[in-house]
Amino acid sequence: MLKNLFKSLLRITLGVVIGVPLVLYPLLYFFQEKILFFPQPIHPEIAQWATLHYPHAAQRLDIENGQSLQGWYVKAKPSRQAPLLLYFGGNAEEVTGFLSYKDELPGIGMVTFNYRGYGGSDGQPGEQALFDDALRIYDHFGNLPEVDTRRIIVMGRSLGTGVAVYLAAQRPVHRLILTSPYDSIQSLAQAQYPYVPINWLLKHPFDSLARAPHIKTPVLAFVGGNDRIIPASHAETLLQAWGGETHKVLIPQADHNTLGNSQNYWQQIRDFLKVDNNGSL
Repeated sequence: MLKNLFKSLLRITLGVVIGVPLVLYPLLYFFQEKILFFPQPIHPEIAQWATLHYPHAAQRLDIENGQSLQGWYVKAKPSRQAPLLLYFGGNAEEVTGFLSYKDELPGIGMVTFNYRGYGGSDGQPGEQALFDDALRIYDHFGNLPEVDTRRIIVMGRSLGTGVAVYLAAQRPVHRLILTSPYDSIQSLAQAQYPYVPINWLLKHPFDSLARAPHIKTPVLAFVGGNDRIIPASHAETLLQAWGGETHKVLIPQADHNTLGNSQNYWQQIRDFLKVDNNGSL
């Protein structure tokens, strides 16, 4: 009787051990976009504020199949050719609010677009889609006559650091600013789920580490010592592999959502860019 009971328990145990992955892995594969991307709508009050303060900044940029991205372009005030900053947000960020930082970088134009499915942008987000759109944004706005093509700055936060790194690997970038950067989404996911074959399941690896050695652009990286979403070790791995000059700002008490609010955050960016009161680099 005990022998038969043992066999029954063994069959149940094996069924759980084998059955759970068979159910879990397809779920992870087919629903990973909902885990990685959290599209946000435009808050009406923020949209109203942006339209009031920057009445000519609203933009739409065609992508494909009659779809377009929604975003903003705030021109630099000087009439001369000026630097341009391209900003790429986090995975749950509607980027209109980033315009509130425009005055932190006087004399520098600012472009920021919502990812597909975010804000007023059409389509569905995905790694290749975000990469393709970053190139479109760079190629369109970086070649405007009022833009100094030698001084295009790219900035990314969290998920957007992977987009920014990709863009720096594909196009000339004067300076790169990364807030909460990571080596790869695959590495982050594997650390969270050590027994899951992430490399087999992941469709959106955002492998910044593979691109880092080939990029010579100077980079400024802000790292939160208390960041539980992207631990500091992942930023360290990326910076150690970087092919150019690196500047790291470790803020020990900052977490993932407070890092950009840290004291002297924008002053350190201005120092890195060598921006004076007129926006000169």
